[in-house]
Amino acid sequence: MHKISILIVVSVISLSCSFSTKKQEKTTKNNIATITILHTSDIHGQLFPHDELFWENEQITFKKLGGLAHMKTLFEKEKSKNPEGTIILDGGDLIQGSAVAALSKGAAFGPIIKAMEYDFLIPGNWEVVYGKEQMMRVLESFETPIISGNMYHESTGKHIYAPYIIKEIKGVKLGFIAYNDPEIPIRQNPSFSKGIRFDPVQENLSKLIKELKEEKKVDILFLVTHIGISKQYDLANQPYLEQVDYILGNDTHERIRKPIKGKYTKITEPGAFASFVGKLSLKVKNGTIIEENYNLIEVEPKIYPSNAIVASKIEAAVAPYTSITEDIIGYTSTPLYRYFVVENPMDNFITDALRWKTGTDIAISNGFRFSPPINVEKNGKAAITKGHLWNMVPVNENVKIGKASGKQIKNWLENEIHNVFAKNPTERFGGWLLRFSGMELLFYSNKEKGQRIAEIKINHIPLDEKKLYTIAACRREGEPMHMLCRMPHAIDTKIMDYTIHDVLEDYLKEKGTIAPVNDGRARAIDLPPNVLSQLPGTDYHFH
Repeated sequence: MHKISILIVVSVISLSCSFSTKKQEKTTKNNIATITILHTSDIHGQLFPHDELFWENEQITFKKLGGLAHMKTLFEKEKSKNPEGTIILDGGDLIQGSAVAALSKGAAFGPIIKAMEYDFLIPGNWEVVYGKEQMMRVLESFETPIISGNMYHESTGKHIYAPYIIKEIKGVKLGFIAYNDPEIPIRQNPSFSKGIRFDPVQENLSKLIKELKEEKKVDILFLVTHIGISKQYDLANQPYLEQVDYILGNDTHERIRKPIKGKYTKITEPGAFASFVGKLSLKVKNGTIIEENYNLIEVEPKIYPSNAIVASKIEAAVAPYTSITEDIIGYTSTPLYRYFVVENPMDNFITDALRWKTGTDIAISNGFRFSPPINVEKNGKAAITKGHLWNMVPVNENVKIGKASGKQIKNWLENEIHNVFAKNPTERFGGWLLRFSGMELLFYSNKEKGQRIAEIKINHIPLDEKKLYTIAACRREGEPMHMLCRMPHAIDTKIMDYTIHDVLEDYLKEKGTIAPVNDGRARAIDLPPNVLSQLPGTDYHFH
């Protein structure tokens, strides 16, 4: 009897599990086995349908997508086409990014994700947001295998989760190795991941590939990673991934509609916010993929009606929070979104409000990717609720102010630009360009580190490197007092007695209706104005 084998490597926590039946083996003996992999990622706590931004014909359009109850119907429809040969997985960043997620510290998602019936999940860089112990409690409540090959208990050095999972279906062995982002303690507030050690992906990847291929006799390998498209593409070009057939990527919210080809393997990534499902279909014979097809499926509520069981779980989970999430605090007459690499109206609103409140020369914020957009309705404006604030800023930190010299600001900006546009993908650092108000930045994306800035103006006046400027940012719990949004050695720092949500609510109360737009406060000389992704050397475009 011939047994077909497939390996799938996933980048997060690991766990070993396998199963097979004589009936399954009999059906695939000497035949072609069809395997379906349904992949979601970066849901960021989004439970309901919402507006999604698309870039079509050089302009922005919006479409209503998403909702976990609708996604569950999609799962069921796709699984019915191949009931014995379908695997469903999620690639992380599931329990952060919405009011319900933040206010329940992820706990509200236990019954919902259990009802989604995933085969396994991996943690993303935001799973740590509520601390190690809460992360473990929430993930355990899913009652689904969790895997990660590079997350360890700091005190014992032991894996928190198994590094891989093996499933055998239709006589085909499926192996998944998972990795999370090793830079989590730098990308997130340092306190979030206290007690967890993150090793580089390369630390044990070759060893695990060898174990699965040679000892476990898994034939086809898929590496699933939560490290972002640039680093995933770099991995795909490394010789030690020669036995990996696919990298199932996560983290950067990329909508990959045709797998990106590296030298040694291919990469997929299935968008974000429960708006998309990546579907990989494989036909396997004698341990070899003989046919493959990939499709990024849009979760359209009109096509996939709400699943009653998941909908009821969601209704029960959100009920304690609706008085907060539905509270209207202002309006916008222009769409708010956060999809572009260099500048976005949503962050212009946030940083403008922060500078308005603090009176500082500059206000800054991280280049976050999460938060679905807010489209303007037919009446010319859209309501902004407290729930939207939690989408935009899921960690409601106190505001922090301080001072830095013009030279410090310039050096810091050079480093931040490099984090986004480094030629070496391994030097890229999650997120897009940081956001700011009170400053104008003209730069080159493709020059060498330290030579990218062409011009900086503060309040329309050229930067004076010797002058001290006042700066407002958000406190990052666990960082040194002298740090301001990764800028070291600020002086006269002070933590204010109000949070960033307080600032945004006060601003909306004062303004009533806002109308933020991209106003050119950040511009790359060598890039078009509407860049939605950055992956040099490929033909990939976000759309």
